[in-house]
Amino acid sequence: MASPRLKEKYNQEIVPALKEKFQYSSIMQVPKVTKVVVNKGIGAAVADKKLVDVGVEELTTITGQKAVPTIAKNSISNFKLREGMPIGAMVTLRGDKMYEFIDRLVNIALPRVRDFRGVKDKGFDGRGNYTLGVKEQIIFPEISIDKVNKITGMDITFVTTANTDEESFELLKALGMPFATGKK
Repeated sequence: MASPRLKEKYNQEIVPALKEKFQYSSIMQVPKVTKVVVNKGIGAAVADKKLVDVGVEELTTITGQKAVPTIAKNSISNFKLREGMPIGAMVTLRGDKMYEFIDRLVNIALPRVRDFRGVKDKGFDGRGNYTLGVKEQIIFPEISIDKVNKITGMDITFVTTANTDEESFELLKALGMPFATGKK
């Protein structure tokens, strides 16, 4: 099987460009994306347990890898939430599946967002990781709009080896992430 085109682009074009820009002494210092975590909280799952199964199925369809339900760590009486209840779904992507997902997200899914002007650059955590919120799961072409009974959002976290937000920003921009320009 051939390696994903984004992985080849990273190795052939992005690594030399970032090495040049940040004056790294070795290509091993060039930051890379180690994993992508897609997380979906399903608040209504407290009342209806089947919603977690639907969320797991949707994430599995979107990412191409089996998603797992997330479990509540604490009990919160105001939300009728008990410790150990399933309240969401998540999947962690690494390797080729991660590059395929980033490619599909950047080139297919994000341009389908209504009134899309780029993603905000406020999602960096100070350690080189970036989190992006998506309001609708129907931007992914794998999801059939006819089968969706509730539109839910998800968080997509890019975990990188970058030491600073600036390095991470340049890496994600080189991978094709459409950051918004101008006034925020």
